[in-house]
Amino acid sequence: MKKINHIGIAVRNIEETLPFYTDTLGLAFRGVDEVESEGVKVAFLSIGESNFELLEPLHEESPIAKFIEKRGEGIHHIALEVDDIHARLEQFKSEGIRMINDQPKQGAHDTQVAFLHPKAANGVLLELCQPKQED
Repeated sequence: MKKINHIGIAVRNIEETLPFYTDTLGLAFRGVDEVESEGVKVAFLSIGESNFELLEPLHEESPIAKFIEKRGEGIHHIALEVDDIHARLEQFKSEGIRMINDQPKQGAHDTQVAFLHPKAANGVLLELCQPKQED
């Protein structure tokens, strides 16, 4: 594991939430992206070497919409940056770690991501992420 890449925070509305993070906390806004496959709109904010990722559902069937309905807004996941996501997934599989994703999938900003099941980490949803390699 290299570092905490970001902390994902589920919100109902990014536009209404963003001023707290940019104006009140003074974090640098890095942009918005949509991940259609996950039904989520994502805003990125820098904080040191890490980021906050505000997650707004695009529709009612989105995993984020279901999370907010069940638990309300708040911390959704912690993303750990890795160099080789395939090797980490193989390691976890061989160790019998419960996973949500057996293979990486496409995340925001061309990042490869995979989630460990919260039951594997004492109730914490952990995301492995491997940023796009710069040429």
